[in-house]
Amino acid sequence: MIEPVNAEEYTTQVTRRSPDSFQHVKFRVDKNVARMTLSRPEHNLLNEAMLREIADGIAFAGDREDVKLIVLDSSCKVFSGGIDIGEYTSQRVFQMLDAFHAAFAGMLDVGKPVLCVVNGPAIGGGAELAAFGDLVVATPKARFAQPEITIGVFPPLASTILPFLVGPKTALEIVLTGEVISAERALELGLVNRLVPEAQLEKSVEDLIARISGHSGPVLTMAKKAILGGMGLSLRDGLKQSMNIFLNELYRLEDSQEGLRALVEKRKPNWKNR
Repeated sequence: MIEPVNAEEYTTQVTRRSPDSFQHVKFRVDKNVARMTLSRPEHNLLNEAMLREIADGIAFAGDREDVKLIVLDSSCKVFSGGIDIGEYTSQRVFQMLDAFHAAFAGMLDVGKPVLCVVNGPAIGGGAELAAFGDLVVATPKARFAQPEITIGVFPPLASTILPFLVGPKTALEIVLTGEVISAERALELGLVNRLVPEAQLEKSVEDLIARISGHSGPVLTMAKKAILGGMGLSLRDGLKQSMNIFLNELYRLEDSQEGLRALVEKRKPNWKNR
């Protein structure tokens, strides 16, 4: 029988590590973009250490004022093959789930938009990583699956996020069958924003990065907050929350005033990112 573990007691023992010490995630900041590359040969299987690095990298990027966008991609042929089964034991289930929660809650909570680039299979936890990305660019090599049902479990994160992304009936089909979803089908379902040929992937990603990072960082953060913060609310409550952000937070920014002035003066805005 597994001894009960106090979650608060455990998490206080986990300290954030510097990206310089990462072993499984390559982290760098290029201009206004934090790039996180999954790099655990050969299939980017997610163990606790790798999940902690993802969570810490996202938190580190989120704290940097110069970062407007986080890009998550892979150095392997596989985006991620999912959880490292070797660590998913009854003795370590709490630590693994805690690490999973830290990584995925980090993607959801970070103010900066997260762009996932998928150029290969995203299976299990890897598909969940892509699902939690704010934007997903993929190639025809990408495919997505939640095969957990075939080994007697269900994917708790996918079971939560997929109904918002594809609706409850399609979410049930994905989770209950465990079948593979092609990149083309993922685009139809809304799991992928853009599907591009592999030869055009780098240019397409760079164009999208340039487009997003050309905007005001704080305004990007507030836009993400308004969209995700309205999920699960009624239309009326979501509208009230979005208007509150718009009137009481957005209008206090120098950039919102600069944007209006630039429009009137028919010039390009000069963002101060504040």
